[in-house]
Parts: sequence; C-alpha cells; structure tokens
Amino acid sequence: HGGNTSNRRRAPSDRQTIPMQTDLHLFHHLDTFFFFYLCVILQPYWNVETSPDSKCFIFFLLLLEDFFQMSQAFRDILIGSPFFFNFLQDLRKNFEEEPQGKEVALDQEVLLRCHPPEGVPQAEVEWQRNEDLIDPVSDTNYFISADHNLLIKKARLADTGNYTCVAKNIVARRKSNSATVLVYVNGGWSTWTTWSSCSAVCGRGWQKRSRSCTNPTPLNGGTSCEGQNVQKSACVATCPVDGGWSEWSKWSACGADCSMWRSRECTQPSPGTGGKDCQGLDLQSINCTSEQCPQSEFKNVPRSDVALYVGMVAVALCLTLLLIVVILVYRRKKEGLDADVADSSILTTGFQPMGIKPSKPENSHLLTIQPDLTTTTTSYQGTLRSRHDAAGKFSMTNGPLLDPLPNGSHTLHNGKLNSDPAEFVSRLSTQTYFKTLPRDVANTTYGTFNFLGGRLTIPNTGISLLIPPEAIPRGKIYEIYLTVQRREDLRLPLAGCQTLLSPIVSCGPPGVVLSRPVILSMDHCFDACLDNWAVRLKKQNYEGAWEDVLLMGEELVTEPYYCQLEAETCRLFSEQLGAFALVGESLHMGASKRLRLVLFSDAYCSTLEYNIRVYCMDDIQDVFKEVMQMEQQLGGRLIDEPHVLLFKDSYHNLRLSIHDMPQAHWRSKLLAGYQEIPFYHIWNGSQRYLHCTFTLERLSLSTCDLTCQLCVWQVEGEGQSFALNFNIAKDTRAVDSEFLLMDSNATALAGPSAFQIPYLIRQKICSSLDAPCPNGADWRMLAQRLKLERHMSFFASKVSPTSVILDLWETQHFHSGNINQLAAVMADIGKQEAMIFLVSDGDC
Repeated sequence: HGGNTSNRRRAPSDRQTIPMQTDLHLFHHLDTFFFFYLCVILQPYWNVETSPDSKCFIFFLLLLEDFFQMSQAFRDILIGSPFFFNFLQDLRKNFEEEPQGKEVALDQEVLLRCHPPEGVPQAEVEWQRNEDLIDPVSDTNYFISADHNLLIKKARLADTGNYTCVAKNIVARRKSNSATVLVYVNGGWSTWTTWSSCSAVCGRGWQKRSRSCTNPTPLNGGTSCEGQNVQKSACVATCPVDGGWSEWSKWSACGADCSMWRSRECTQPSPGTGGKDCQGLDLQSINCTSEQCPQSEFKNVPRSDVALYVGMVAVALCLTLLLIVVILVYRRKKEGLDADVADSSILTTGFQPMGIKPSKPENSHLLTIQPDLTTTTTSYQGTLRSRHDAAGKFSMTNGPLLDPLPNGSHTLHNGKLNSDPAEFVSRLSTQTYFKTLPRDVANTTYGTFNFLGGRLTIPNTGISLLIPPEAIPRGKIYEIYLTVQRREDLRLPLAGCQTLLSPIVSCGPPGVVLSRPVILSMDHCFDACLDNWAVRLKKQNYEGAWEDVLLMGEELVTEPYYCQLEAETCRLFSEQLGAFALVGESLHMGASKRLRLVLFSDAYCSTLEYNIRVYCMDDIQDVFKEVMQMEQQLGGRLIDEPHVLLFKDSYHNLRLSIHDMPQAHWRSKLLAGYQEIPFYHIWNGSQRYLHCTFTLERLSLSTCDLTCQLCVWQVEGEGQSFALNFNIAKDTRAVDSEFLLMDSNATALAGPSAFQIPYLIRQKICSSLDAPCPNGADWRMLAQRLKLERHMSFFASKVSPTSVILDLWETQHFHSGNINQLAAVMADIGKQEAMIFLVSDGDC
C-alpha cells in the first residue's frame, strides 16, 4: 500500500495533530489490520504443524510500511502478544533417529538410540516402557545418556516390552515408533538325579537317572537344552543269600532229666542281603535211658498203675487198626479208576480205537497207520471216544488242586472235547489256589489228556498250549486248563519304566508232573529287537507273588523255561504250568511298542452329530478281541481296517487329529486342534481300552458321505496319516460277529487229531534223526532247514532233540502247515523214512 509518507517527520510543534493524522492513516488501511485481526482470532485453531510458509505472512506484515507508521506503544503490544511469540517457536515432526527393536539374552546390556527432532526451544527427551514413564532415579538399571540414548545395564525378564522415545517442548510433543525389546532365556540342564535302584532283584538289570531342562527353563524363544534327559546303565544286583543250617552237633550225654540235646547254627551260609533266615529249630532234644538217668520214679510206680497204662495203650492200638480197616473198605467200595495206573494197557481200554483216516482234508493223502494193539504203546489215529461202560470217575490223585470230575463221562468226537466251560470254571474257582482266576468262560478252555498229548486254544487271541506226546507220564490223566487273565483283575507289579508286552496267560493246574516241556504260544507287542529291550518272563508263584524266571537272550538250557521269539509271537517251552507274562524295559529311546489303531462309529445315526471312536491298544489279538466284543454290545461298527503304528519310548504323548473334511458338508465340534493321550497311559500297558472320540456335525441330514484324514503323531513331522472314505448310511450293520468266529477250530483237541504228524511216523523220524550222523544228516540239519539253528544248544540238551524240533514245528504250522513241505525237508536230508509221508491213498 503506497500511502503518503510526507508526514513521517513533522516538527515538534505539530505533535498534537499527529495522533489524529495517525488514526486517519490507520483508517485508510483497515483492510490490512482486518486480516491481521482474523489471524489473531483464528490462532487457537491453527495446527501446530503449520508450515513455515504460512508464518512468512506474519513477517511480511512486519515489513509493511503501515506497521512502522503505528505508534510505538501499539507495536510493543503486537510484538509481545502470545500469537506473535508462538510463531517464533517450532518442533519438527520426524525423529532424526528412532530406537530399534532387539532380542537380547538375559543379563545382556541393551542400548536404545534416540535423536529427537529439531525444535525451538530444544526438545526435552524422556523414555517410556509400555506407556509407563521410565525413571532412572528409582530404577538404577536404566540410564539416559546426555545424547538421549537409553541404556539397560543388565536385561531382566521384566525389561521385556515396547520402548518409546518422547521429545517435547512448549510447542509440541513427539513420540517415536515403539521398539520391542524381547529378553529371552536359553534352557539349561538341571543336575542329574541319583541313579535309581537296579531293576533286577538278583543278577543283571538296569538303572537310570534323569535331568530336566529347568535350570533355567527356556523362555521367549530361547533355545532348548541339547542332549538326553534320561541315562540308562547296566547294573548287577547282589542276589539275596538265604541262610542254611550247619550239621547237627553230637548228642549230649543223657542228663538227669532223661533227655539228650544237640544243636546246629544258621551259618552255611549265613543269611545276607535280605535273604531268609533258616527255618526250623536250632536245638533238638530226645528222651533217653541210661545209667545216669534216675529210675527211682519208675520203681516207685504201683503195679496197678502199670497195668492201667498198658491197657490204655492196647485200646488205642485197637481203635487205630479199626479205623484203618474202615478206610480200606470205603476205598474198595468207591467206584472209578485210579489215575495212577501202573500198566498203560488199562488206559487203552478207556478209548475205542477206530481204523479210519485223519479228519484233516488237506492231509488226506497221508498214510493211515493202524495201531498195534499188542504193544503197550497203544498209538492210534482217528476218533477217540471216552469209555461208556465206566460208571465211575477218574481220581485225580496226581493233581490234588482239582476236584474229581463229576459223575458221567465226557465224549471226545474227532478228538474234540465237548464240555461245559461254565461248569468247569465254576468248579475250578472253588479251589483254594484258583479263587483269583477270572470267571470268564469266553477266555477259558480246558481238556482231559493222557500220554498222547493234545492242544488247547483260545479262539481269536493267538494263545494256545501244545501238550506234546509223552509230556504226560504214561498212566496219568490230567485235566488241564488255559485262560487269559484280565489286566484289571490281576494287577501285575511294574517297576520303573517297565511295560507289559503280552497278555497274562494262566495254564494249570500248577504242580503237575511233566516228562517233557509243553509249549505256550502268546502274542507280544514290541519290535522284537533285544538290542533295544530287556525282556523278562515273569511267573506267579504259589503265594501269588510275581518272580523273574527268564531274561530273554540269556536263556540257560538247564533252566525249566526257554523262549523262542518271533516277530509277533513268543513260544515258551516250560516244564511247569502256571501264570506267565512278558515284561520289558527299554534300553534307549529307539525302543518301540506296536500299537493297533481301530476306528468305530455308531451303526445307526439319525441326528446331525456323528461320533468316531479311535481306540489305541497294544497290537495283541486278545485286546482286539475284547474291544470288538465291547463294541458289539454298544452297537458300534468298524469303519476302517485296523492300522499298526510304532510308539517310541520318547516320553512324548500321542496326538490325534482329523483334517481335510469337506467344509461345505461337515465341521468338527472339537475346540482344540488335536486330542492327546498321555505317554505313560500307553507305555504302561495297564489300561486296555484307551480311546478318544471325535464329534463331527453334518450340516444336513441328507449328507452321508464322509472323507477325511486321520493324523497320528508323537513328534511334529514324524506322524502317520490315514485316509478315511465311507458312507455313514450304507452299512448300518453292527460289529460283524464273523470276526469273533474267524478261528473256528476246536478249543480242545486230544490225541492224534491235535497233531499234523501221525504218532508212529513221528516216532520213526525221532529214532532216525536223534542218533548223531557223521555227515551231519541228523536233527541238526533238520533244525537248519527249518531255520531254527539259533536254538541248537537248547535242542541238544534234550533227550530227543528231534521231538522238540517237531513240537515247535507243530506249534508254528498247526493251521497253515503243509506236511508235504516237511516231507521234502526230510528227503533233502537224505532220510528214506520221509517217504512214508508220500504214500498215496491207493497204496494205503
């Protein structure tokens, strides 16, 4: 605005007219001051981040010529106003350097840098952690340097958080981006625990010690401990020494009390390491008569008293003789035959030998050998029938643990025993020793056997008992049973990391006399690698306690027990009957158990919800049979073939999940991503029906097809996946009972029908191969051809090695064996006796 400036410097005499002239000049420039007034009014609403260009407008006003035409007082008022002062100050928006996030170890030094933005006046800096102000005075672990950097002297877990640098002056307040500081802790091992006690009570065993990754526990992504948390070491437990009596001392001289004494001590050996003390008396006395014994008392006895004593003794003798006579008469009247028969020809009259061919259709081409009734051997082929003309019953004099058989007779049709298992179990359980046996008719079988032997089988369990010929002494008849003990009924004590690897099988009665070992077959569920396991055979004694009787891989041929281990089955040679079980302890984490995964669902589903039950059990037929029977009662159905998986001794739980369902038709009602079965519940083996249920929901009742994936794992990335694809409406049948009838063979077979090899042919083979042959064509070559050479030392310890080999062959090939293959092996050995197998039906 170019106004007239001629009146700027007037004479002092004209000063009274200046105010009027100045006011008139301001009045002419109202537009300039009106804009200035608007700036003053709107100043509170201006953003503090107004660009410098807008402030140049104020400085432009200062240069206006009109400003200098104002009075001095007015200019002072304008310059001193807050509006004018604020525009002389500033604080930039962006930090020149912001703090950066870090991951640091515990106790490590942390430096967070901060260079605040420029400002007038210079900004003050403070630090915040999770929006809380950091005060270095109250917490000396923090230090703020002169250049505004934050120093954490030793990082603590509590120092983990989001750190912010705050810059402020009287104009503005700026915050930096948050920097995350994560304080992590690397895991460290605790000290080793002391070694556990030796797992063996006597002899070689195992002990372990452990440590945990808790010193410290890894946190916030810190590394876990490296190395094993369990160490195992072999140990040898000192066997307890039971005390033994020394020899009796000599009798002392006859004392005044007419008695002599002798003593002995428990020093051969002395009891040690928990052994039992000697049982019995250590001091013994007897009456004596000698010159030293005073006889005056007897001399003073009146003759009448002597006669009374003699009469009393005579009466006692008469009563004793009378009682003996009554007992003898009662026994003679008692019907039946004595089991302890001296002549085996009496036994042969109890059966009707039939001259027919074996009942096995696959062996119809074999030679039928008629029994030689003139010998006492009485070997026969065909149907055995119990004696009908004997109205009595067998007396089990050699098996005192069983009551005699009830009146009546049992009939053997084709060697199969027709009996009532319920009646037998009820009678058996009344005996003192067998009161703990389960009254489970479905898992119990029994039969009556003589020297010809036989076989007992529990269907669909893989459990059988072979009684070889001549195992029962001639003249004896035993009623033998075979049963499976339920684990919940009979708690087998397990120590440390031991696990049950087989069913608990009982055969008896215990205490019977056997001439040769019987063979008990039962399934197991471990990887059959003895480098990974220490497997023990346990047997229950008469008091009910369980004892270790065998360590697999270290069998002694002199012991009454011997095991032949196969991939899924254990064959136990035993000279004693009783209750047996396999118990194992893993030697390292490479050991694994075989588990069987079985899936069931409801046979009928009329709702939107659909349940899938996944059972995880030991890979043993006995357990699978029980689950099938239980699901049959529940009305369930099997929706997929059973799957076998290996469960390792890694202390990791078993996890199961269902994935890849069609989301348009199905959804899972499980809240978690997977279900979990604890490790020790599976490894211990005491819980038989471990399972988890997946509840699915279909979006429409018309949806019937279900496809999904079942995933099972212990460690991430090392699991198994099984595809499921089925229709929930097509197969509405319950669990098919055909499985429960798969093993349709008789549970009890007596005599020749229990064996593939006829009795007389078996005898000829044994007589041919038992004798050593210079070129090795004897029982040793037979064992090699049958791939049983690992047990040579065991076979050699027997009176007839060939018969033991044939017993094992019978056990392995009873259902699937081809007798012609055995004949081919005999021909390969070069024994002409084998040609007897190949006689045709016409030649017979």
